Amino acid sequence: MTALLGLKSNGIESFAQFVTVIFIFIFVLALTYFTTRFVGKFQKKQMHNNNIEVIETFKVTTNKFIQIIKTGDKYLVIAIGKDSITMLTELTEDQIDFAPVEVGSDLSFQEIFNKAKDIKGLIHKK
Repeated sequence: MTALLGLKSNGIESFAQFVTVIFIFIFVLALTYFTTRFVGKFQKKQMHNNNIEVIETFKVTTNKFIQIIKTGDKYLVIAIGKDSITMLTELTEDQIDFAPVEVGSDLSFQEIFNKAKDIKGLIHKK
């Protein structure tokens, strides 16, 4: 009988330890989440500038980008490389499309795949 009680208390003890570890894990996860959000908002406020705004970025290769930036009331197109930044041209506000880009679509994977194949075929024909 004592052996059975020992097993029951040992099982209850193990379950209590498991529940405690789960609560600690959830607490640490929540603490990490809220800390990350706080730091993100803090950095966003630190980096916010009324005179310079990145409108759009296009990745050309691994370390090269083309950006449209607004500085004051001018829109500039710049090329950003590993060690240099070069101004390419100046744009007017009429030349920029501010329409939001659709991230998600109702296309199936097969339709997206067929479009990608069509684009690849056009590139190789040139």
